[in-house]
Amino acid sequence: MALFSGHQHSIITFFSIILLVFLEGVTAATFTFINKCDYTVWPGILANPGSPKLESTGFELTKGSSRSFQAPTGWAGRFWGRTGCNFDDSGHGSCATGDCGSGEMECNGAGAIPPATLAEFTLGSGSQDFYDVSLVDGYNLPMIVEGSGGSGECATTGCLTDLNKKCPSELKIDGGAACKSACDAFGKPEYCCSGAYNSPTACKPSMFSQVFKSACPKSYSYAFDDATSTFTCSGADYAITFCPNVPSLKSSKDPAAAKATGSDPDSDPMQASALASQWLANLATGDSTEIRPFSLIRFGFAITIFLVLSFLL
Repeated sequence: MALFSGHQHSIITFFSIILLVFLEGVTAATFTFINKCDYTVWPGILANPGSPKLESTGFELTKGSSRSFQAPTGWAGRFWGRTGCNFDDSGHGSCATGDCGSGEMECNGAGAIPPATLAEFTLGSGSQDFYDVSLVDGYNLPMIVEGSGGSGECATTGCLTDLNKKCPSELKIDGGAACKSACDAFGKPEYCCSGAYNSPTACKPSMFSQVFKSACPKSYSYAFDDATSTFTCSGADYAITFCPNVPSLKSSKDPAAAKATGSDPDSDPMQASALASQWLANLATGDSTEIRPFSLIRFGFAITIFLVLSFLL
């Protein structure tokens, strides 16, 4: 005689599938936005076509605050920070940089109007996540991405330098609150990697993209800047930090940096770039053994399913 009937088998199969779905949800990534700027930032979120929207598509992040979102496995999209925003009590308004043109605090499926520093993600389905910080659409504020609790290289990447202070005059927007890309400023195919220049062999770094690359070596500076700008990790959570704290040369424990005591990093772009690169390298997590938090709600649901299965068996 069978241990359980066909009806019981169907019920067990159904609950097993539900259990697997919920347990799979535990491995979804958590994105945490952190604002270390001396001013309020309004992050924008845009999911790629086919990816579900997160809990919000745009929100206020005051100085020193943070906010986290859960993203399902396979999610892909981009984040950025909006600055100089003015929204009324009903959430209507606009921003000086990074505005998404929705006329609201929520971007509602609209992307950033250049120039804007972008963080881009593609979360793997049981495989590697891909992420980068891109200046291809220009720059408006410093940003880094840090992975934790994952396995693989999981390097920290981003742009620590205040490019608004070093922006070539041809790329500055009025007021100097952001720095355009050469593509946005001039619209030429050789800067946009379009038309006859739409290939890695034809489109090369320009004098303008090299300014970006020198200041932010781990960020995308033009469309085909893949080799030094895309990073991978598996099963990690990610922190997106606006205006991360950069150690000064005076406080650095690095012997080479110590020799430069008395120098101002902002007055020496190459020195600042080297320090930023070293700081980012030191933050690379490598293979992490950090235990990721388990949702109590999902845990309780899992226990309930196991009890039901045990009763039926």
